Amino acid sequence: MSKLTLEKAKEILAATTTEAHLFVHAQAVSAAMGAMAAYFGQDVQHWQAIGWLHDVDYEKYPEEHLQHTEELLAPYEIDAGDVRAILAHGWGHCTDTEPLTPLEKSLFTVDELTGIIHAAARMRPLGITDLEARSAMKKFKDKKFAAKCDRAVILKGAELLGLPIEQVMELCIEGMKPFAAELGLAPKEV
Repeated sequence: MSKLTLEKAKEILAATTTEAHLFVHAQAVSAAMGAMAAYFGQDVQHWQAIGWLHDVDYEKYPEEHLQHTEELLAPYEIDAGDVRAILAHGWGHCTDTEPLTPLEKSLFTVDELTGIIHAAARMRPLGITDLEARSAMKKFKDKKFAAKCDRAVILKGAELLGLPIEQVMELCIEGMKPFAAELGLAPKEV
């Protein structure tokens, strides 16, 4: 079993996924996870790799999300802890795997949160480049905005992390900014 690398995560996702929006989401979660890893003093590239691969089974099994992750990843001999982290992001919705480590708790939290950040940044002429947590929090509090993003999960995740939601929001935004172009959140051409 080997620890997941970002290069390997990209290779695996490319073999199981074709939809462009899923790659954009993978990039967003990967970027946010890198920021969370830096905050916790952990391996940034490793956490980014977990973020990149977290929805590895989603395109093939949207109605059975995370029920096929282990079998899809088995041929790649991914470390059991890495697989567990991926499963834990569905805790309470599609798995019983409770997030216990900072890695697992971070993935559980940022998966939904990046959706709100992405939607907020898309509305801005400068994309994510000038987005501040304060502005994104206003969107977060508006339950009609990006309504499919589960705020209860995000708040539960922040609570598990022992961090205020505003701080998690800030970390994720800053983590995503360097990837503005890949995320389609760079300043719009005038």
